[in-house]
Amino acid sequence: MDTTVPVFSLTELQAGLHQAEFRRCLAEFGVFYLSDSGLSEADLKSSKDVAVDFFKHGTTEQKRAVTAKDPTIRRGFTGLESESTAKITNSGSYTDYSMCYSMGTSGNLFPTADFEGVWTGYFDRMYDASREVARQVLKTTGTEPDGGVEHFVTCEPVLRFRYFPEGPEHRSAEEEPLRMAPHYDLSTVTLIQQTPCPNGFVSLQVEVDGGFVDLPARPDLVLVFCGAVATLATGGLVKAPRHHVAAPGRDQIVGSSRTSSVFFLRPNADFTFSVPLAKRCGFDIGLDGDTATFQDWIAGNYVNLRTKTKA
Repeated sequence: MDTTVPVFSLTELQAGLHQAEFRRCLAEFGVFYLSDSGLSEADLKSSKDVAVDFFKHGTTEQKRAVTAKDPTIRRGFTGLESESTAKITNSGSYTDYSMCYSMGTSGNLFPTADFEGVWTGYFDRMYDASREVARQVLKTTGTEPDGGVEHFVTCEPVLRFRYFPEGPEHRSAEEEPLRMAPHYDLSTVTLIQQTPCPNGFVSLQVEVDGGFVDLPARPDLVLVFCGAVATLATGGLVKAPRHHVAAPGRDQIVGSSRTSSVFFLRPNADFTFSVPLAKRCGFDIGLDGDTATFQDWIAGNYVNLRTKTKA
């Protein structure tokens, strides 16, 4: 199997081109690069600059003021190593070596009015792009969700901006191979704009055909992951690939910082799916019965997160 992650043009997909290739990509890869998305490098730079400035220069009091009291609420600031994807996925105990800023459609925590202006505009552009990508995924797979496509893609998204600083030696690949554990996304689609490590190290990798493949930052291209919700909404026609963030070796720590702006197009809380299908697809879901809602799934994960965070 060719493990090259393909590139598609959103404009060409909208015109109905490359449907067979796109359908095959969705089924076999579940990940692709996208051009003509409407998102620019300038969009990423303006949002990145204000976020990284806050991460580096915000005071303890300022950061505390925009930190959600409940760690499961994806809003505001999250400090370095305050989260652990490994614990949530039962794959280890190491922390995510990153700090994060998160926002959604409501309940947001902004450090300043200028920050709010930049990030609200960026959120809206990411939301528009992700909805259009989801429409193309549903169209290509012939999927008509309950309530219609537009109801399905007008939902409860989350934008999370991660900054992965250069780490200490004990977080090098020789000591702790990953900055973030392997996982699939609980989304319909996930759009990523990332910046490269200055030293050329590629940190983001996706599982393809039993191995992990590099996903470097590519100018003017957005990276798209299909999430578990796309798998369930299409009856298993779309793959939700596992991906992780690798740690640099000791000789690559200097110059290994990077950022990743990640937009999760998540469904509304009442999205209903087949529990047996979710289990057949290999998703980690501790629910019984024939059907469940997205809220049921998320709530179960949050219970686990609270338990593991306190442990």
